[in-house]
Amino acid sequence: MNLKIEKNKLYLVTGGTGFLGVPLCERLLSRGAKVRVLARNEGQLILLKQQYNEIEILTGDISDKYEVRQAMQGVDGVFHLAASKHVGLAETQVRECIKANTIGSMNILEESTHVNPDFVLSISTDKAVQVSGVYGATKMLMEKLHEQFAKINPHTSYRIVRYGNVLYSTGSVLCKWKDLLSRGEQVIVTDGEATRFFWTVEQALDLIENCMNEATDTQPYCPDMKSMKINDLLQAMAQKYLPFGNGLRVQYIGLQSGENLHEKILEHGPYSNEVERFTIDEITEMI
Repeated sequence: MNLKIEKNKLYLVTGGTGFLGVPLCERLLSRGAKVRVLARNEGQLILLKQQYNEIEILTGDISDKYEVRQAMQGVDGVFHLAASKHVGLAETQVRECIKANTIGSMNILEESTHVNPDFVLSISTDKAVQVSGVYGATKMLMEKLHEQFAKINPHTSYRIVRYGNVLYSTGSVLCKWKDLLSRGEQVIVTDGEATRFFWTVEQALDLIENCMNEATDTQPYCPDMKSMKINDLLQAMAQKYLPFGNGLRVQYIGLQSGENLHEKILEHGPYSNEVERFTIDEITEMI
């Protein structure tokens, strides 16, 4: 079943105050859709409402079944973006990561069998392919839950978009590096030879719509894409943000718990060091 954003239909965006959630809400509104946002941060919800008065806001946590039930009443589709996303924090705050990414997702999926929206589209990660930490494990389980619910409930289309890293997303190393480099301070790098798949916000939004138009089942949807070597990303950022005359100072600390040297976006696809890589000049344009 091909899906599309339709005028006057009501869409729930979980985590709609986040880095990707806000521009997704903007895109939905631009298509004439109605938008309801469920998020935990009251302050961010109020700011979103001030910016877009037509958006309906609900304060809530997706790990609470009642709050999910309230948020999903009458919706025509769900864009499930809410998640615990920080790989490092997930290793120490395991319970919180499981609540958000697995239990929260299960609450949404279970409620979908009562509401029967046109679709539930959820955001996953390349960390779900080679599971080496808590974050990847919770997202892998979320994907498997979608497979199960697609069999349980034929009235709703269940879709997964699998991302790499979105440039300047909340908690991204790019945000930290930009601030440190702008002040001429030392930056901390895990492994400069590591490679990662990166996307811009616009590419991420386009991928959501492409998934709606093209995906036919719960198999994670993602296109072929280029990757970046961490040292190349650092060099591009230094060229752009390091004050003239300052030398680049770097401390390498090695890969941390839950991290891989190279990532895969698809189980049978190439590693991030096996695909074409962005040049430093290309990266400079993107950042």
